[in-house]
Amino acid sequence: MIRLLLVDDHPVVRKGLRAVFDQAGDMAVTGEAATGEEAVRLAPGADVVLMDLRLGAGMSGAESTRLIGGLPRPPRVLVLTTYDTDGDIFAAIEAGAAGYLLKDAPTDDLLDAIRAVARGETILAPPVAARLVTRMRSPRASLSPREVEIVLLVADGLSNRQIARELFISEATVKSHLVHIYAKLEVDNRTGAVKVARRRGLLRR
Repeated sequence: MIRLLLVDDHPVVRKGLRAVFDQAGDMAVTGEAATGEEAVRLAPGADVVLMDLRLGAGMSGAESTRLIGGLPRPPRVLVLTTYDTDGDIFAAIEAGAAGYLLKDAPTDDLLDAIRAVARGETILAPPVAARLVTRMRSPRASLSPREVEIVLLVADGLSNRQIARELFISEATVKSHLVHIYAKLEVDNRTGAVKVARRRGLLRR
């Protein structure tokens, strides 16, 4: 059972999301928060935090995400918002978000994204991935040596946490590298990144 914390300053949104997850069968809403401060306080009881970015006065969703990432055994944060500006996207990803979805995503896509994030994957909505590609696109963008290392470890089946331990970097840094890798390779998931990297001859094995 995936334990969820819903973070949104609109009660009607939280109520609607709770109704969806109550029907999923493998998810349980264990808490709700209307502010970033509440989210940080309640986060230890969750596996996945669904985080809106703009929460009214007080702490932003991105700042809350950063603080949650600093907790012992932190839950993973999946941003669910209506905002898709470059500033919002990069702030969330740099803060350590494991995924970024827009609120108009189909219900099945949302449920699949939560399950993927709970497994340790990084998920980007197609419009978000497209923005990252546009922002970072260059002719046949090449991967840095560190990015090649990370794709190799992804190809070996390692999770973000395992990659972080292997390379002696933080899990948030691994996620940030993956976002850049996805943009450079014009993909939106780990499998696609490995496939394209192999096709372009970027992997040594």
